[in-house]
Amino acid sequence: MSLAVVLVEPAGPLNVGSVARLCANFAIEQLRLVAPRCDHRGPEARQMAVHGEALLEQATLYPDLAAAIADCQRVVATSGRVETESLPLSEPGPALRWLCQDTSSQESSNNRMAALVFGREDRGLSNAELLQAGRVVRLATSEAYASLNLSHAVAICLHELQACRTQPHPVAACPAPTATNEGELCNRGALEAALADAEALLLEVGFLYPHTAAARMAKLRALLQRAQVQEPEVALLRGMVRQLRWAAQRETP
Repeated sequence: MSLAVVLVEPAGPLNVGSVARLCANFAIEQLRLVAPRCDHRGPEARQMAVHGEALLEQATLYPDLAAAIADCQRVVATSGRVETESLPLSEPGPALRWLCQDTSSQESSNNRMAALVFGREDRGLSNAELLQAGRVVRLATSEAYASLNLSHAVAICLHELQACRTQPHPVAACPAPTATNEGELCNRGALEAALADAEALLLEVGFLYPHTAAARMAKLRALLQRAQVQEPEVALLRGMVRQLRWAAQRETP
């Protein structure tokens, strides 16, 4: 399984350069930037990247987090705070062991993607963005000053990830449920497409209203994330939605 480090709207070129260097330190081959607010190829970023400069050159840009992780089956997001209890917080070790877990065959595992997501320097990730992750990690810091520098947070997580790779432990240690071996976890893009179909149908039939749709769909998204849905289950959900739309649009029952 391949791993990408994703930075959402990074504003500091020094931070981006430092993260590129860390990716080189820990053999992370993909750096993905969501709507960066700085020049990630400028002199300040290059100064900090040192031998990770190639990662800056090859970094892929995305308009939003959903696009950046659409091809990923496992996503861990980091947060200094969570405004709701939709997704439980996890310790770094169990969450990163889950991130590295691959229940697929060796033949297909090379095509699987995972992502480790970090938020903005000033305000982190929004709740809507956190709900796109299968696990949410909060690093233990002093309550007196809990905010970590972006590159420092990346360093801690990648060091922990390296330990998980070299000294794996049973994923059962993670408190949140895990998927069975019967199927692969679905791509984030497939799940978001299924949720978009469902939201459109629920608006059409009056179950959702425009002013409350976002909040109610967030609850559904959290439910599916906790369930760790697999590819066949997402296909089943989309098939149900399409059949229900067809039935709703018929003139007679």
